[in-house]
Amino acid sequence: MHTSSFWKNHFQENLKKQRIDWNTKPTIADSEKQAILYSLKAWQLGETSDGSHLLAAATKHAKKENDLLYIDAVKLFIKEEQKHGNNLGRYIDLIGEERTKKDWGDSLFRKIRYFNTSMELWTITVIIVESAAQIFYQALHDATRCQLLKAICQDILIDEAHHIKFQNERLHQIFNKKHFYNKAMSVGWYGVLFFGTIHAVWFGHKKAFKAGGIEKREFMRQMYYKFFNSLRYCHSIPSFKTGTKPELATV
Repeated sequence: MHTSSFWKNHFQENLKKQRIDWNTKPTIADSEKQAILYSLKAWQLGETSDGSHLLAAATKHAKKENDLLYIDAVKLFIKEEQKHGNNLGRYIDLIGEERTKKDWGDSLFRKIRYFNTSMELWTITVIIVESAAQIFYQALHDATRCQLLKAICQDILIDEAHHIKFQNERLHQIFNKKHFYNKAMSVGWYGVLFFGTIHAVWFGHKKAFKAGGIEKREFMRQMYYKFFNSLRYCHSIPSFKTGTKPELATV
């Protein structure tokens, strides 16, 4: 378990790292592009959110917990997600395609986020979506021989592992302040949200997943593993750390 100060420092340092060589020319084949382009554009759009509703929930939560550095950590977390959107957008521009301005999946999630003021619901939602993102970007990485796109995906995957750890730790704190019956109810709601989200993600992006060698059975297996790993962490008694490097979430 790490402090908000630790996570603030982590995101500040991580944002300075440049892992992508933009001098590399995109070399994606037409057949590869056809398989992944829709999903590439949709996920790029999803990464561009300004995060205002998440930040509002985080601010309310941080003031209640007297943990104001958490607000700074969340701001940097959002900035890192926007970096992903900017990098994907830049790639879309380089291959001569137009960025999408609207996608049904993104619109659905934005509407849900608009009405959500609960930090707990925000956190479990982000954990589920980030877990799906790990599988998606690995599939995107494997679906093409383009070295530039592979580098972009690898950069995102490195970040996402820490993102899940960051969110798992916050959910642990929120979850363990509940009484037994409230915990049981929360786990039930987490499961409903998880079930709906994974089927929406698969339905919308199965073509890209399959292009990267991920069939439905494997996608569901990995998602269930990640989800239950997060639930297991909620019920753990982790040691409290302040100055060590965060352990990566299990993929």
